[in-house]
Amino acid sequence: QVQLVESGGGLVQAGGSLRVSCAASGRSFSSYAMGWFRQAPGKEREFAAAIAATGGSTRYADSVKGRFTVFRDNAKNTAYLQMNSLKPEDTAVYYCAARYVNTLSTWWQQYNSWGRGTQVTVSS
Repeated sequence: QVQLVESGGGLVQAGGSLRVSCAASGRSFSSYAMGWFRQAPGKEREFAAAIAATGGSTRYADSVKGRFTVFRDNAKNTAYLQMNSLKPEDTAVYYCAARYVNTLSTWWQQYNSWGRGTQVTVSS
């Protein structure tokens, strides 16, 4: 089973940028699709972005499309979420997740391993 550790969260003003990272331990990272999900206080977990194992396919929630970019470096066993033009409504705990197949999914139930999350707070 792969272990995932997120980093890079923090406090940023509206309009600013942050990059969150997800470091994976174990083998076969390049075989896993990776997803980013977020959960705001009092709200359900929601899909933000995902990337296929090879990095050739990505998908975004409508709410982040054009502002967020998901990418990965399989040589470093790390996935990233670059977040630009941040809005207060982007405030949430951001989780990365690994799916033990090549293809991405927007359903959190289809991911096998999860990190503990990193807090992103966007002030207005």
